[in-house]
Order: sequence, then C-alpha cells, then structure tokens
Amino acid sequence: MFKTVIKIEGMMCGMCEAHVNEAVRAAVSAEKVSSSHKKGTTELITEKEPDENKLREAVEKDGYKVLGITTEPYEKKGLFRKK
Repeated sequence: MFKTVIKIEGMMCGMCEAHVNEAVRAAVSAEKVSSSHKKGTTELITEKEPDENKLREAVEKDGYKVLGITTEPYEKKGLFRKK
C-alpha cells in the first residue's frame, strides 16, 4: 500500500476539499482520500503506486494548483500490536 500527499494551492473551504476528493477518486482507485484546505494538502491511501500525472491533471482541471506530490510505502495500523 502507498500513502500519497499532494500539496495544493487554492483550496479555501470545505467545498473545495470535497471537489478535490471527488476529482482524486475519479482519477485513481483509492482506499481513503482526505483533504485539508487549512494545511493545503490531500492525502490518499492506495493499493498501487498512483500515477502522478493523472493526479495532477485531475486536481488542476478544477482550477487548483499542484505544488508537489510525494508517495511512500504505507502499512495499515491495526487496533492491536503484535508482540
């Protein structure tokens, strides 16, 4: 699994967050997508490493500016830790 963080300029409110979330979900298959206009980021969790070009196109077609995209391996955190 992978965690991707997109730095975005132009999100001003909760509706902007919703628009970006919808655009990202339409562009790639994601388990989780969440945006924060205060932080200027969108985070997504995916099974496969996402196509950065698709993400950039999806976000920028709605008028937002992508400042950067970072992807790193991600492990789900369970409720119980292994001993």
